[in-house]
Amino acid sequence: MGSLSIWHWLIVLVVVVLIFGTKKLSNVGKDLGSAVRGFKEGINGEGEAAKPADTKPEAGRVIDTAERDKR
Repeated sequence: MGSLSIWHWLIVLVVVVLIFGTKKLSNVGKDLGSAVRGFKEGINGEGEAAKPADTKPEAGRVIDTAERDKR
């Protein structure tokens, strides 16, 4: 009696879908995904900010002289 079976969870899922609809649930999923992505970027951003910038010149870089002359 204490544990819920897969059928109970399926019934709860159907009720939630019927109440909120699939559009709201997809929006909740998008919001959750963007929050997780922002969290990961925040964690990686702190690590990158502490490292000095690597300033190697780009090999094989093409400079458009016509574009440069317009400036």
